[in-house]
Amino acid sequence: MTVIAQSDFIQSIQDALQHISYFHPVDYITALGDAYEKEQSPAAKDAIAQILTNSRMCAEGHRPICQDTGIVVVFLKVGMNVQWDATMSVTDMVNEGVRRAYMQADNVLRASIVSDPAFTRKNTRDNTPAVVHYEIVPGDTVDVQLAAKGGGSENKSKFVMLNPSDSIVDWVLKTVPTMGAGWCPPGMLGIGIGGTAEKAMLLAKESLMGHIDMTQLKARGPHNKIEELRIELFDKVNALGIGAQGLGGLSTVLDVKILDYPTHAASKPVAMIPNCAATRHAHFTLDGSGVAQLPTPKLSDWPNVTWHPDRNAKHVNLDTLTPAEVQSWKAGDRLLLNGKLLTGRDAAHKRIADLYASGQGLPPGVDFTNRMIYYVGPVDPVRDEVVGPAGPTTATRMDKFTEMMLAKTGLIAMIGKAERGPVGLEAIRKHKAAYLMAIGGAAYLVSKAIRSSRCVAFEELGMEAIYEFEVADMPVTVAVDAEGHNVHESGPAEWAKKIRELPVLAG
Repeated sequence: MTVIAQSDFIQSIQDALQHISYFHPVDYITALGDAYEKEQSPAAKDAIAQILTNSRMCAEGHRPICQDTGIVVVFLKVGMNVQWDATMSVTDMVNEGVRRAYMQADNVLRASIVSDPAFTRKNTRDNTPAVVHYEIVPGDTVDVQLAAKGGGSENKSKFVMLNPSDSIVDWVLKTVPTMGAGWCPPGMLGIGIGGTAEKAMLLAKESLMGHIDMTQLKARGPHNKIEELRIELFDKVNALGIGAQGLGGLSTVLDVKILDYPTHAASKPVAMIPNCAATRHAHFTLDGSGVAQLPTPKLSDWPNVTWHPDRNAKHVNLDTLTPAEVQSWKAGDRLLLNGKLLTGRDAAHKRIADLYASGQGLPPGVDFTNRMIYYVGPVDPVRDEVVGPAGPTTATRMDKFTEMMLAKTGLIAMIGKAERGPVGLEAIRKHKAAYLMAIGGAAYLVSKAIRSSRCVAFEELGMEAIYEFEVADMPVTVAVDAEGHNVHESGPAEWAKKIRELPVLAG
């Protein structure tokens, strides 16, 4: 009978979460490198170069790939012959491993989990609790699959109850464009088919734990109907032309994973969950011999790709920025930002809205006049860092506040991730502002452009407080200009047309 020690289990969870915070799976790096070589869209190729460069930097520096270090999801298969040498429950041991991993001093990870989700949404400060799924199986080992799932991709999860005769392919192709780019493509799509509503969602999530093997699958050919469906969806989703970061291009997904389960004769539940450019998961087995050992990738596993700023990028002085300068930018322009900007995301925007509603106005020391806001929740700094990884968060969550911010605060430009929704776009056009896009999945690279950081308001909100960053050559792209021209509309439309006209591109 195998005996699993409490200390070994906790340490294995801690080590695995640290490992995946800075090491991409090698299969993802290989697939993304192949996508970079094939990509013909300049904007998408630049985005992939930033993601690959960021990935290698994180592997070298042992710092998080993305500032959103995720909600921990664990799938456990516990052998029926296993005995635990433990005083804690298995769930409590998982959470202790999470706590230690996220508070590890030499690589602090961002705590993003809030309790009382419907009301106070108070941060638990240690990223617990995890979401844990159990299966009791024959055997004498404990099989562990875990992931750190970012909110941007998790928020794009979809579910439908199809009629038995309905087409899964049609639903996927109709639904993927509605997900926008907030899930940070290129990534993976996990699809669960069958069971009940909750089982389909669980299958979709578990499928994302698998290795990327689409190239090998297409080379050998499908062996069954599920593999045929995977290939069909992979080709047809990429033919949509959404591309890296939604900028238009050849690679939207690097793989499509599918798990299925028997279902009721009247039902056809289908779930779809994307994995982002910060794909993070690990798989290990405990057999009683000690702490799990995960393979360390070699730097030679990364493709020889190093991102450099566009030589034609415009240098912008944020400290002398004017509405006229903002209005001169055109959608697609590459900018390098220099000077001071303010940060703020969901909680800060809500606080500002409440202050205006009560007649108080902005808090002391906060002035957005002719300034730019960066939608970001950074990781705490370690060692000699000014700030930890600080990539953009999904901009659409701030759409409901955009009219208020542009009308009342003097704000003239915003930086975030992915597209804006109709409400945000209308406010940008109305006020002749601009929305700039930074690359999701390049958080550590972006942080290297930040020269200083200080908290200016709402310190109690932690990573959601308002900070002032001083930046040097921070790379962004004008996603929406003052006239409302929008690269997240024009880019995918252009590349979908090119792919239709030249089908060889999609191969």
